[in-house]
Amino acid sequence: MGRPTTSILTRDGIVDAAVRLIDREGSEAVSMRRIASHFGVAPSSLYNHIGSRLELIEEVRTRICGRIDGEAFDRLPWEDAVLVWAHSYRDAFAAHPRSIPLLMSSQVRSPAILRVHESFTKGALAAGWPEEEIVRMLTAYESFILGSVLDMSGPSVLFDPSGQETEVPAFASAVARVTKEGLDDPVAGPAFELGLAALVRGLAR
Repeated sequence: MGRPTTSILTRDGIVDAAVRLIDREGSEAVSMRRIASHFGVAPSSLYNHIGSRLELIEEVRTRICGRIDGEAFDRLPWEDAVLVWAHSYRDAFAAHPRSIPLLMSSQVRSPAILRVHESFTKGALAAGWPEEEIVRMLTAYESFILGSVLDMSGPSVLFDPSGQETEVPAFASAVARVTKEGLDDPVAGPAFELGLAALVRGLAR
């Protein structure tokens, strides 16, 4: 049939395929070969649009993190802005939790994400944080947020002490109390709110 007159490959299309592959099979499935197979082309064809696997990772990062609200630091007091930013960060990754191992495998170079971190940094400086503590504080927040995403992507109640109630009676009772509440999100969501509030207050002190 000959070569098609319109290319089936675009940068956005390749990133779309990568995100779908991550959502379906996990971070370890992402390779230029697998994505090329999706389009029915040779892997070399992808490099006309994406320069390397690392570049693809940054494009995926940019796509997923596009929902993070860095502008909150420009319009709200520090602690309020942190809450808005943290919730938007969690929401962004909650839509694609299986991307976390891939995005943690390389340094962040995406201009869009670095701009969010720039807003975080300016907000922290304006709130009186010393410069030497900002990256550590950001990492503490991100570790908590991403851990919460992984928590919410598992069973609604992670612990199952059934059959061992006599050995761990206090813990078994606490688990049963949460389970009996009948909530769709009995642990992960409330734990995120509790931990985030404690983290914000504790760091402020």
